[in-house]
Amino acid sequence: MSSIPVKESHLTRYPKFLGRSLWLATEGSFGFYAWMTMLTALFLVGANAWAHQVAGGMISTNMTDHVSWGLYIANFTFMVGLAAGGVMMVIPAYLYHDRKMHDVVIIGELLAIAAIVMCLFFVLADLGRPDRFWHLIPGIGKFNFPISMLTWDVIVLNGYLVLNLHICGYLLYMRFLGRKPNPVWYVPFVMLSIVWAISIHTVTAFLYCGLGGRPFWNSALLAPRFLASAFVSGPAFIIVAMLLMKRLTKVRGLDAPISTLTGIIRVTILINLLMVASELFTEFYTGGAHVSAAKYLFFGLHGHTALVPWTWTAIGLNVVAALLFLWPGILATRHRWMLAAACAMAFVGTWIEKGMGLIIPGFIPSTLHEIVEYAPSQLEWKVTVGIWALGLMVFTVALKTALPSLNQPAE
Repeated sequence: MSSIPVKESHLTRYPKFLGRSLWLATEGSFGFYAWMTMLTALFLVGANAWAHQVAGGMISTNMTDHVSWGLYIANFTFMVGLAAGGVMMVIPAYLYHDRKMHDVVIIGELLAIAAIVMCLFFVLADLGRPDRFWHLIPGIGKFNFPISMLTWDVIVLNGYLVLNLHICGYLLYMRFLGRKPNPVWYVPFVMLSIVWAISIHTVTAFLYCGLGGRPFWNSALLAPRFLASAFVSGPAFIIVAMLLMKRLTKVRGLDAPISTLTGIIRVTILINLLMVASELFTEFYTGGAHVSAAKYLFFGLHGHTALVPWTWTAIGLNVVAALLFLWPGILATRHRWMLAAACAMAFVGTWIEKGMGLIIPGFIPSTLHEIVEYAPSQLEWKVTVGIWALGLMVFTVALKTALPSLNQPAE
């Protein structure tokens, strides 16, 4: 019996798409393998440290009843902003119809996926009994929705992850098929992701400023500050990633997106500094009993100065980065190293500001006016580095898989 040719369909091509994606994600140069080997080693060190933490309990960390949120939640807060900052690739491309941003908008979506993965792992590391996560599952545990702000955080973070997975997966699959993506299947989700990105960081800010017993966080300006700093750290990371892509790959058309994102940071980093200055004026000029946490953060309190070096380092990095971004020649080809340095300083400065400079002072002094200082233990640093390595692996593999399609027209 003669065989009847069967036309290749989406279903028959999907396994080929997965196979080709897997090959693209694993095939690379010596530098790629060295980078992935280093990240894998760091991740395994972090996984081993976390296993010791689970076995020995949270007593193996330096967190206490007085300071119950430490390095893990500090990184979680920053990662939420990094995920939200990825939307800065989406807004110019789809709201303002910037055609030059369309081909690289997927970089921001992939960053959001990697950042949310890290968020979830930092929360997992902060759980004293990670096996009890089932309490968060509606219908099985006590989800406490809509009363608890934590449940809102669970919803917006996981929802944002699903949104970005759908957008990236659909666009990459359509490009693999060589077909124009159907706007019905992704544009509404892209628009929703813009609102959702703002919501994830707003809900996280509400989680802190809604705690009446922690006056350091009781500021109506906290949510806008979170968003302003997110729109600094996210674009800064993406700019560095695109500068590396220009140097290491054949992807073209990255100069215009880099210029657009640089212009965004020029505005948002100044807004962030203005909000910090506004809060400092309110804290120190008005005075009162609630200013003690801010005094501890910036100048130390009763001889306790653990956070002072962190704080002034963050301020110095942010100010210098702002001055560099305002320099007209920062986008010149011969000064790209200065652009990368400015992005790195803004990124690290924001990490300190929204991490150690935000979470820890909320607990010091305590509600009983006791001063119990906190410094992350070696185990906490190992777990943190491991989670960062995991996130960078996710971003690297995802970006490498998407590289061949970045030179193809998105629409």
